[in-house]
Amino acid sequence: MKLRRWASTATAVVALLGLSTLGASSATAEEAAPTGYVALGDSYSSGVGAGDYDSGSGNCKRSANAYPKLWSGANSPSSFDFTACSGARTGDVLSGQLGPLKDSTGLVSITIGGNDAGFADAMTTCVLQGESACLKRIKQARDYIAGTLPGKLDPVYDAIRDKAPSAKVVVLGYPNMYKLKGACNVGLSEKSRAAINSAAADLNDVTAKRAADHGFSFGDVRPTFSGHEICSGSSWLHSVTFPVGDSYHPTAAGQSGGYLPVLDGLA
Repeated sequence: MKLRRWASTATAVVALLGLSTLGASSATAEEAAPTGYVALGDSYSSGVGAGDYDSGSGNCKRSANAYPKLWSGANSPSSFDFTACSGARTGDVLSGQLGPLKDSTGLVSITIGGNDAGFADAMTTCVLQGESACLKRIKQARDYIAGTLPGKLDPVYDAIRDKAPSAKVVVLGYPNMYKLKGACNVGLSEKSRAAINSAAADLNDVTAKRAADHGFSFGDVRPTFSGHEICSGSSWLHSVTFPVGDSYHPTAAGQSGGYLPVLDGLA
């Protein structure tokens, strides 16, 4: 009888110790879980057009109203590195933005590809040179997006996964610029506006495909910007404005209402 009681007690102690060990292991695993956030990309991620720029970011124009800053402020990640920069192309991300990525990075967000495709130059052409030149320049951009951009995106996505193997990576797209048959009575022709939107659709399609092939999530912001395009009467995007660099970029409302909910839903 005594032997039996001792065996029962010993079994209970072993079980308790096992549970304690399991609890310690779980706690250790939880503590080691990757939780840092790194925001990469171009001006749509740095927040050009949203105002309240960090003076220390110089020409990168990182805004306190940009969606990465808003997400970080609301979610308090263990660390936050904001390397997105105005004007960035895929090569700039590879050469200058990936430093903070590491094993402890739990979330990465990025917008990239618009500058590679010559978006700024295309918009300048459309505004200054009329419909014929606009349609020709937009066709060049669409050809680049279809034929060259995939090979530019792949090395960026490969490098992100290599440097942050445990991270959730959210690749965000670009909004349609214009509401067609909208409230604008001057400016670009309707055919030019439609061509610009088609180029944005191509850019989103290619980016989404390359992101998916790397196991990343793609965030389509066109639904959240719907009803807030230029010519909508309630635009979250600057048209031609001063400073000129803000033109065709999201306003602070576009960052908080257009981009932030998409990142939040995927992160």
